[in-house]
Amino acid sequence: MNHRKRIFLKSVFIAGFCMLATFSACDKGFEEMNTNPNAFTEPVIGNLFTTSIIRTAGTGTADRNRTNIKYFAGTMQYMASLGLNWSGDKNYENNQFGDLFETIYNVHLKELQQIIAATEGNVDLINQFAIANIWRVFILHRATDIYGDVPYTEAGQGYISGVFKPAYDKQSAIYPMMLEQLERSISQLDATKSTFGNNDVLYEGNIAKWKTFAYSLMLRLGMRLSNVAPDLAKSWVEKAISGGVMQSNDDIAKVNHVAGNGNTQNWDSFELKRESFPESNAGKGPVKLSKTLIDALIGYNDPRIPFYATLWEGNILSQQTAKLPSTTDPTLQKGLPNGFDATTIKQVIPDFNNNMLTTFSEPNTATVASLNAPTILLSYSEVEFLLAEAALRGWAPGTASEHYENAIRANMQSTSLFPTVTLSNGESIIKDEVIASYLAVHPLDASGSFEQQMEQIYTQFWLAHFMYFDHFEAFSTWRRTGYPVLNAPNYPGNFTGGKHLLRLRYPVSEATLNKINYEEAVSNQGPDLYTTAVWWDK
Repeated sequence: MNHRKRIFLKSVFIAGFCMLATFSACDKGFEEMNTNPNAFTEPVIGNLFTTSIIRTAGTGTADRNRTNIKYFAGTMQYMASLGLNWSGDKNYENNQFGDLFETIYNVHLKELQQIIAATEGNVDLINQFAIANIWRVFILHRATDIYGDVPYTEAGQGYISGVFKPAYDKQSAIYPMMLEQLERSISQLDATKSTFGNNDVLYEGNIAKWKTFAYSLMLRLGMRLSNVAPDLAKSWVEKAISGGVMQSNDDIAKVNHVAGNGNTQNWDSFELKRESFPESNAGKGPVKLSKTLIDALIGYNDPRIPFYATLWEGNILSQQTAKLPSTTDPTLQKGLPNGFDATTIKQVIPDFNNNMLTTFSEPNTATVASLNAPTILLSYSEVEFLLAEAALRGWAPGTASEHYENAIRANMQSTSLFPTVTLSNGESIIKDEVIASYLAVHPLDASGSFEQQMEQIYTQFWLAHFMYFDHFEAFSTWRRTGYPVLNAPNYPGNFTGGKHLLRLRYPVSEATLNKINYEEAVSNQGPDLYTTAVWWDK
């Protein structure tokens, strides 16, 4: 008799015998006998947390490249492309508008919801529970900022409670819930209890650092309400400052990366190098740094130019050491205008030909676009820019000028977080004396109007944030403040009618698989269009 058949018949016999005998007699020892002693029967929450962090940082997912880069690097005019697959560059449809939404709900939250369910009510795991909830706010604030009304209360419950068609919460309700969750989670953190330890690739389980992160995130979210609910914004901003926001670059929330492995390298940089300017293109790829960015950097005589930009020869990995001292020369850098293809570019560069692409700047793959570059999720520099505005509004101690200078200084000093390489200035970092000279030439004009100072603060914010490739936050801050002033492209057939992109559309799957809740969200928020502003964008 066949071996598999014997096993099958034996199983049938045992099952039949159990049905005839009493349950107590048959079940005795049976569960233990059929349990693999080497298998995990409960979730290993530390590993789950590591996975949630690195996936949110973009490692191994499509959302960072397709959303952070192809939409928002173009929208914010950090980069430009002559191709049609970079939607944000010319607001041309590429059908990747729902990728971030689907990745957040199907990937980023998956492990996190298991952690929350496994730790809730366990006093010994209160830190893991609190930190997981802080991280949940971080994940979902990105979802609501980009799409508007989204599932929040029922988000991720499909993994725990079988809620596969979650209701959408209004953004006006989501923001108070996120801020209250941060406050509640901060109060639960207990330095005497265990943490995620080394599984926490942001802060290695340091409770003080997580409190600082949570209060800094509270500051970010509080300031987001400045136009739509100023009294509420003021209350939460003051609470965040009183609690203790970031004080130096040592507090930055970052995931460190190491080249050579798909689970450890910087995914933004990997995708850019693979798809947008591979070495085989010899500088003739369609993706370059934007003219808007390069012109602004040159206009300010900004010392970050060599860290941000290089000609293509400096991006050939085998020769970077030899080439970068010359290819990062600020006088050689040139940006590509946004909103054109290989044919329409002749409207602004009449003699354009493909060979000319080699003369346009690319992101420096030895520094900010390196496979070894960290993913910066929330920076001390950002905190100080927000404090500059808060001081301007009378919501924070100190002067706007002091915080403005702290922000720029911190950003330029953070070049030390990136790989060490000699650039055109002969340095691998921006020295303090160079920063001091820059601040002396470009101080905040304290005699200017509120709007004039806001424009200065957030133009510098925009310049600084390219260091971190956090185009998500650059996009949200630009929508809230209106600065820097960017001219919307008007490419033929664009999906915004020549207006600015204000949000992404919900994925097509929501309109079919979660139809009732999707339609209610559209009814509340407005048409599911790229030009429909989210609640706080006033």
